[in-house]
Amino acid sequence: MKIAVDAMGGDHAPREVVRGAVQAFQESGYSVILVGQESRVREELSAIGGFPDKGIEIVHASEVVEMCDAPSVALRKKKDSSIRVGLSLVAEGKADAFVSAGNSGAVMAGGLLILKKIPGVDRPAITATIPAPYGPIVLIDAGANVDCKPEHLLQFAYMGEAYARRFIGITNPRIAVVSIGEEDSKGTDLTRETCELVRHTSLRFVGNAEGRDFFSGKADVFICDGFVGNVVVKTMEGMAQALGPFLKTEIDKSLLAKAGMLLANGAIRNMRKRLDYAEYGGAPLLGVRGGVMICHGASDQKAIKNAIRAAGAMAGFRLDEEIARSISSKGPVIV
Repeated sequence: MKIAVDAMGGDHAPREVVRGAVQAFQESGYSVILVGQESRVREELSAIGGFPDKGIEIVHASEVVEMCDAPSVALRKKKDSSIRVGLSLVAEGKADAFVSAGNSGAVMAGGLLILKKIPGVDRPAITATIPAPYGPIVLIDAGANVDCKPEHLLQFAYMGEAYARRFIGITNPRIAVVSIGEEDSKGTDLTRETCELVRHTSLRFVGNAEGRDFFSGKADVFICDGFVGNVVVKTMEGMAQALGPFLKTEIDKSLLAKAGMLLANGAIRNMRKRLDYAEYGGAPLLGVRGGVMICHGASDQKAIKNAIRAAGAMAGFRLDEEIARSISSKGPVIV
């Protein structure tokens, strides 16, 4: 198993990316191809003791796609960028998956241009895995497609179901459409028409889900367009970050609360770990051939390590083939 990693992508690249890649190799055994400006990558490797005995190689890419670059322009003008070269390694069969914390728009555009879509998929989608009290839930799309048709959300349902079943291990995932009410009449034309499509498939459809249902255990896979999904994910991320200051303010109000904090310290530490996006590493781009993992721009060593681990596992499950099989064999039965 070989994972191509964008060594130049992210706020803390290449330092944190290189360190995360080496740690991923040491812990998982996946071989890693660091794609980027070779001199800078070698400097970071030297800072942590040089190359491991095996399992780490460098593929030079002279250009870097900046976060401010327009995706289509970057791919067209920066043909030797670490994103384009890394995706090409997957397309050529030299790597099994690609991981990047760089410009997510460029990664998505490159995935479409270089890796191509899975048969039966019109719009690849970003899939977010979110910690919840009853186990992880899946949100798709988390930002790749702002304007969608009902047929696209139906495809998201198949992709999300395959991901939840094969990767997360949920035997028969429950599917819900994100809306503003549980009733069939609520929502937009998009959500109402999507419900009708999904209802007449073999998927385990549980109807509409409101925002409060993400953590209630109602469904395992929540489908929506990328605009809604991105707002949901970033709101959850912001709330998770706000919990710490909220808690500190209340604890500082009394000595009794401070004593209780000491007793509950282990539980609070475990909760923070469950809410930490770095534990999941990144969000897969489903619907393209090969594995693509998109990481948070602020990813540190731990997040990169976990993203590489997840990308390797996803490639091992051959999730792209499972999605193609799922869509072709479970196509909608419209009545």
